Amino acid sequence: MTEREPARDPEQRKQDVLDRLEKDEDLWVATASPDGVPCLVPLSFVWDRNTLLLATRRTNPTAVNVTPAGQVRITLGHTRDVVLIEGTAEVVEGTDLPVDSGEAFARKLHWDVRERPAWVYLRVTPHTVKAWRETNELAGRDLMLDGTWMV
Repeated sequence: MTEREPARDPEQRKQDVLDRLEKDEDLWVATASPDGVPCLVPLSFVWDRNTLLLATRRTNPTAVNVTPAGQVRITLGHTRDVVLIEGTAEVVEGTDLPVDSGEAFARKLHWDVRERPAWVYLRVTPHTVKAWRETNELAGRDLMLDGTWMV
């Protein structure tokens, strides 16, 4: 029988999520085309102004799929420590990105796409954040609902 860690309280789960958003460099982004074809890709990110800032080529399905509705689903972590984020993405041109946001992205990830016209940023505003490790954390996994932290 596998020993499982005790369930974290909601405050600890939220702190663990915020730590991952600050420290992790990559996540998985899921989008769907207008005719329902799913697309799942890994992208690098920075947590900036309570949003996720990602970058991809403007012609990639991920960037194309976020318009017009902008719905995305994002995950961090492995299957035994999941952070699931649902939100709305908007395409932001590098020239329209606030300077400090572009600097934060370049500093954390060691590359800068602001001057690359083939690339765009995706700014994702989270609406829902869920986090759990094992079945003992399924109850209470909702940390953010309708864009408001519950804890």
